[in-house]
Amino acid sequence: MNPEIYKQQFTADDTPGWQAIDDQLEKIYGNTEARHYPPLCGIHYAAGGTDPIDGASIYDSRHQTFHRHMISYGMSELYFNEEKAGGEFSKWGFEFTFRLAPFKDDENDPIWAINVMNNLARYVFSSGKWFEENHFIPANGPIRLNTETEITGFVFALDPELGKIDTPHGEVSFLQLVGITDAEVEDLKKSPTIGAVQELIEKLKKDNPLLITDLTRK
Repeated sequence: MNPEIYKQQFTADDTPGWQAIDDQLEKIYGNTEARHYPPLCGIHYAAGGTDPIDGASIYDSRHQTFHRHMISYGMSELYFNEEKAGGEFSKWGFEFTFRLAPFKDDENDPIWAINVMNNLARYVFSSGKWFEENHFIPANGPIRLNTETEITGFVFALDPELGKIDTPHGEVSFLQLVGITDAEVEDLKKSPTIGAVQELIEKLKKDNPLLITDLTRK
């Protein structure tokens, strides 16, 4: 989309990138309304807030098995910006997603998982290095703080349902955080290659096609 068509189609009050994400989610969840959480610090990042993510939506999914499906807003270009029209990638080119099985200590929505997304986003914004499919990151401890769990790291996979989309600002991949065990973390540390991560993801998909993170997995 060139800037001229962009300006004809959108105004400064529009949020073309945000709408593109919502349109993709509607294909999966229809008219189901998400529980949306604005920046946890209360102030948008562009206005001096500390949370790079402008919000996150949580859906109760019953696909495969009941789980909470979380999607970030803010790693891609969300708002009207004619200078960004028609780019190859929208801002960082991805949004985080995370699928989490119910956990006994999460009485309500797992806000800690949104904090994880924000922490990873801070790394991207401060370092200028972005995440892609088949990347791997150790959490150096339980991904849910102060929790007895063997899940101590993440691999990144393309969200099996949301995939990639073309937006007015460029391509956006929905990168899913997939929790991995301490043993899997140690194995990847010995061979931190894209091929090794890809092999682990395919192995996990055999019994868990949507790559839902279960904090009780051994």
